[in-house]
Amino acid sequence: RTQAEMAHTCRGTINLSTAHIDTEDSCNIVLSNGGRTYHLKASSEVERQRWVTALELAKAKAIRMRNNQSDDSGDEEPASQSDKSELHGTLKTLSSKLEDLSTCNDLIAKHGAALQRSLSELENLKLPAESGEKIKAVNERATLFRITSNAMINACRDFLDLAETHSRKWQRALQYEREQRIRLEETIEQLAKQHNSLERACRGAPGSAGSTGTTKGSVQSSKGEASDEDEETEYFDAMEDAPAFITVTADPKHHRRSGSNLSGASEGHPEDWNLEDSVFESSNQSSYNESCKDLLPKKRRRTRIPDKPNYSLNLWSIMKNCIGKELSKIPMPVNFNEPLSMLQRLTEDLEYHELLDKAVKCESSTEQMCFVAAFSVSSYSTTVHRTAKPFNPLLGETYELDRLEEFGFRSLCEQVSHHPPAAAHHVFSKRGWTLWQEITIASKFRGKYLSIMPLGAIHLEFHSSGNHYVWRKVTSTVHNIIVGKLWIDQSGEIEIVNHKSKDKCQLKFTPYSYFSRDVPRKVTGVVSDADGKAHYVMSGTWDEKMECSKIVQSSHGSTSSEGKQKTVYQTLSPKVLWKKYPLPENAENMYFFSDLALTLNEPEERVAPTDSRLRPDQRLMESGRWDEANVEKQRLEEKQRAVRRRREAEAMEALEEGKDYKGYTPLWFEQKVDPVTGELICVYKGGYWEAKDKQDWSTCPDIF
Repeated sequence: RTQAEMAHTCRGTINLSTAHIDTEDSCNIVLSNGGRTYHLKASSEVERQRWVTALELAKAKAIRMRNNQSDDSGDEEPASQSDKSELHGTLKTLSSKLEDLSTCNDLIAKHGAALQRSLSELENLKLPAESGEKIKAVNERATLFRITSNAMINACRDFLDLAETHSRKWQRALQYEREQRIRLEETIEQLAKQHNSLERACRGAPGSAGSTGTTKGSVQSSKGEASDEDEETEYFDAMEDAPAFITVTADPKHHRRSGSNLSGASEGHPEDWNLEDSVFESSNQSSYNESCKDLLPKKRRRTRIPDKPNYSLNLWSIMKNCIGKELSKIPMPVNFNEPLSMLQRLTEDLEYHELLDKAVKCESSTEQMCFVAAFSVSSYSTTVHRTAKPFNPLLGETYELDRLEEFGFRSLCEQVSHHPPAAAHHVFSKRGWTLWQEITIASKFRGKYLSIMPLGAIHLEFHSSGNHYVWRKVTSTVHNIIVGKLWIDQSGEIEIVNHKSKDKCQLKFTPYSYFSRDVPRKVTGVVSDADGKAHYVMSGTWDEKMECSKIVQSSHGSTSSEGKQKTVYQTLSPKVLWKKYPLPENAENMYFFSDLALTLNEPEERVAPTDSRLRPDQRLMESGRWDEANVEKQRLEEKQRAVRRRREAEAMEALEEGKDYKGYTPLWFEQKVDPVTGELICVYKGGYWEAKDKQDWSTCPDIF
């Protein structure tokens, strides 16, 4: 690397030009520079020698590059050294290659001269005339080869001189482009600040337009709250993707009269879209409030937790050494957590379980798909303000949510793997459905943002129809990790497949863009049958609501600028399938928990000793005793490391003795090949609820 590159490398980089390379034994290498030392271990002595040779060559090259940079940096200011190194990077590479060619040329000249001497000596010997002529011809060819190599080196020198002549022109052009970019960034930042000021002024203005205007303003305020970034917010200029289809609302009366005359790629019957005969909910507020009342729990549960303490902590001071690492391997204080484990966050996906209860009543598989799609989107509604990190579950940790009497379902989660972290989840509902999944969280910290990628399929099966749905989650991104207000976004696509009827639903989560004219956090999709015929259009946002519109006609529209032909769907009026519950009062001081989230860590009797509710560091954090929680968290993690080291020692011992070692096996789940996806997945093998009835937890490990 050049010095300019070295100045921008991440912490942990060693400058080879001043490094010391040493060997301890037949397999170990010690690489040190100042106060930083790395111990490397090779698999064999041969491999160690290969690494030492490669490191020595790299060190020699680094020393040569450092000397070259010190030679040509004396007449320039230090501030421009980085720009010069960046601009002349190509020239430095060419110079290095030219040096290699010069070395090869010297070797050719040396060996060519020796060859000519040998040939001259052969000519002086008394040989047949024919042999002498052949030797003379070889001598002439060697001379031509040396002349050609000299010409090649001279041509390379001419090329390098030409590149150096044009370097100043390249520098001026690049400097102009940089200045233009800086001016554009400053203009955009100023516009963003003005836009934020206007939004705040608009929300702060007193409502004087009557009751209708007040209601409208309150909706806008709740929508703009999540994007209320401060002045240092980073905006992303992602290009706005053109939608793959256009939706036009049709007149139901017109189509009822002329439905038989409809033509196109897909047709539907408006008569089927009857609110009284359908399980779809209307979009008016009264029916929504009635559905909320029906879902009130019969058992009285807590409605608040202790307020979050106001502890200040510099995030960057901890995260700067963690760039590029797995989030699960970073030792984090509880200051960045919320008092829930990942198992409880996984269970929180069931907050809108009533969507699946309604889906059971659907006679049409495409109509049922609409409710499943709305359910898959609803699981993200709680994340819009939830930027804190849940606790990483300990290996063998479990979490149960028994709502069989209240809502008809019971849920069980277990941490089945620690590296990589994986959790298995199983939900049974006596109202006619079963859901199961194994989720592995892959996460990367990239300096400015954190990407969270859930891996694994979610399975949902309805008992009466046998419809089996499978889908996967999208990527979550936490922005403004270093500077600004944290905010979260969901992006990607979800494909939901009914493996019995082959119906499909394609949902697209549009990433947030400051320059987009679309509604933030937008989700769109189309439900189609096995023949590819579209039946419903899904639309909404992942933080507020999802609507469904029945397609009565589809046709091909105009061709877009990218050359793609858009499909125009003529639909009936949309119906609201799902709408987010309002957050409880004082939610901003309770980690923005929903009503369900407030009850997830509520102490309960008769749960397994491995249940997340009994985790001491999480309980201390919820109580506001963060310093004690940090100490307890370190104790639990060290206890888990000790168990892992003991397990590794047992595995090594078994290997030396030639015995099989099974390793860790989950308690309530077992690995099987999924017949639908063909993947290896942990599924519930039974026994937990029977053990709870008997209060027999003798098989549970001691993890707390």
